[in-house]
Amino acid sequence: MSITLSTKTSPFPYASIAIATYTQKVDINYDESVEGVTLDFEGSQVSADDEIVAVLANAGGLAGDSVKTAAYFELAKTLPTLTAIPDIVALLDSLDNHLAYRTFLVGHNITAADFIIAPKFIGFLKNGQQYVHLLRWMSHIESLEPIQTALASLTAAKANKARSNKTAAGFALGLQNAKEGQVVTRFPPEPSGYLHIGHAKAAMLNQYFAKMYNGKMIIRFDDTNPTKERAEFEETILQDLELLNIRGDKITHTSDYFDQIYELAIRIIKSGKAYADDTEQLQMREERGKGVASAHRDDSIEDNLRHFEEMKTGSPEGLRWCVRAKISVDNQNKTLRDPVIYRCNLIPHHRTGDKWKVYPTYDFACPIVDSLEGVTHALRTNEYRERNAQYQWMIKALGMRGVDIWDFSRLSFIYTLLSKRKLHWFVDNGIVGGWDDPRFPTIRGIRRRGLTVDALSQFMLAQGPSQAIVSLEWDMIWAINKKVIDPVAPRFWAIVKANSVSVTINGGPPAPEVKTLPRHKKNPDVGEKKTVFTSTILVEQEDAISFDDQEEITLMDWGNAIIRSKTTGPSGDVTSLTMDLHLEGDFRKTKKKITWLAQPSKDYPLVDVTLLDYDYLITKKKLEETDDVKDFVTPVSEFREEAFADANVSTLSKGDIIQFERKGYFIFDGTAEDGKLEFIRIPDGRAANLASKAGKPSVVTVEAPVPALETTADAGPVPSSTMYKVAKIYELVKPVSTTKMYTVSNVYE
Repeated sequence: MSITLSTKTSPFPYASIAIATYTQKVDINYDESVEGVTLDFEGSQVSADDEIVAVLANAGGLAGDSVKTAAYFELAKTLPTLTAIPDIVALLDSLDNHLAYRTFLVGHNITAADFIIAPKFIGFLKNGQQYVHLLRWMSHIESLEPIQTALASLTAAKANKARSNKTAAGFALGLQNAKEGQVVTRFPPEPSGYLHIGHAKAAMLNQYFAKMYNGKMIIRFDDTNPTKERAEFEETILQDLELLNIRGDKITHTSDYFDQIYELAIRIIKSGKAYADDTEQLQMREERGKGVASAHRDDSIEDNLRHFEEMKTGSPEGLRWCVRAKISVDNQNKTLRDPVIYRCNLIPHHRTGDKWKVYPTYDFACPIVDSLEGVTHALRTNEYRERNAQYQWMIKALGMRGVDIWDFSRLSFIYTLLSKRKLHWFVDNGIVGGWDDPRFPTIRGIRRRGLTVDALSQFMLAQGPSQAIVSLEWDMIWAINKKVIDPVAPRFWAIVKANSVSVTINGGPPAPEVKTLPRHKKNPDVGEKKTVFTSTILVEQEDAISFDDQEEITLMDWGNAIIRSKTTGPSGDVTSLTMDLHLEGDFRKTKKKITWLAQPSKDYPLVDVTLLDYDYLITKKKLEETDDVKDFVTPVSEFREEAFADANVSTLSKGDIIQFERKGYFIFDGTAEDGKLEFIRIPDGRAANLASKAGKPSVVTVEAPVPALETTADAGPVPSSTMYKVAKIYELVKPVSTTKMYTVSNVYE
């Protein structure tokens, strides 16, 4: 029993593949040779999208109320014919109102109606942000794991189709000269630091193409500079890759090939294509820039070999020399102007010890090891594009097997530093807590901030092999993350301690009562929690100050209550409230639905927590090469807020992601030294939560009240205000202009 269809079927039967994946009653087979869609089920064939949905809904027990469901099936047929704007708006309004207090279209569970209608509204809701209930319903349907699985299977089928005919865009464009089962890629990090989000793109691309062609991926540590490299970084890099679910088929080191690379250096010198040079570094840089040949460029092969042998011993004389490839003096591509390929370094290597005193440069070692290890495709960011010619020259000069190069754009984000040197500066100066600081773009930092592997993978694959060099906004990646975590994040409550308000509930339980409630109302698999109900509760100052006298509000998970009295202090803050419980009230008619916590007691204590939020580390979207990072450090980039949380959070483990309702998503970061549980706020992709907090004005102290109805000659009456007085930034100036147009009197004078 199966559904057979092509990825190019139009209109595409999203409803059919979604309900097929959800019910798991049939398999989905993509066959590019067929037209349309066909369901083979229990000896019969069905070829219409709505009929397939109906059959699988009956088989999976999702038919729902037959009369209501039938109406939605009829609606699905008429939707494509709607062209008049008033008709479309009326329909959207009607469905939005219908879903205001419903999770699904029919009944309390998902039915065939949801599957048949949801795909039809994708285009209608593209710019329909005002339809909040429809959007919430669509988002929920889309977030369901079977729906995500169905869409992923479609994406995979499209990629397979593209791989076979090489006509698709994006990742599916494929690699040149790639052969099934023979592709070998490599990810070559330097073991001198932690991986950041830019490395994640390279690693994921290499693994993606290796799997796409049923090939292999090598993880190779480029350990050619003992000054910066340490063995412990190899472990951390492998751990970072594990966080991304990236595992190589083989782990190697460039140092595994030092003997062979050295012999190849001897060969290239003997062939007259490399020479030894003792030109000072600054002078060499100047000569290369001006296209001036080195004084040693035409030294004899014997002299060059003698100097290289001296370099190998690490003697004072040898330390003066390096070896340069003899490519060009004045090529327009300056990377071809006789680059250095070997240099001395007396620091012991973390793997080979003091065996070597000379080490190859990355530009020399990389093409050699790629060729030796059987790499077929070297994926490199396009910042290396000018060096591609140098890479190919090395291969040709040494007579080695060729390697195809495939470029992609480097990943960069606004307000974000990826430079290892600049990130080191923040660590060394104590501005951040370490390489896993939530403000850092390292894999550990963004994971600690709450970015999931699923979201990161989806985001990277969505970027494709774009060549565009742009600074991306963070909103998209966090919005994807929200879709991943929202369906599974348990819900808890927290009340900010500062000025929290004690509320007396008339009609509340005389003694504390504990009820078991779901941690996630839409996902029972998330588990249950204990909620304490008492006649004295705590609410936040922000909520309390918004209440009107005699206003009816809703206490979430409890019911309605009516504000009977409010006590305020000298500063205007609310100090206490009295409410009458009104459980017969209709929560749908209240404007304010608030979170609350039972007043803590010995038997039912609350948990002290710290809520952390972060700003960008720098105040400029993109630092230029000439910018000094010290001039653009955000003055305050960590924000801490003390709060009470319900006792259920004490069961969490470090790294658990939750939602404090009405506050946002948080990741549990562990217990601090003061015993408080710390929760880091996870951005949700909304612009307001991603905007830099740097440069916001600080609070101005009020020195004197503003006089009531003060007047000025220029501005007229000034209304009474309790706000602080601020000096005018601009003086009122009547504009004067020279014009040949006739003058018109002000109609308001």
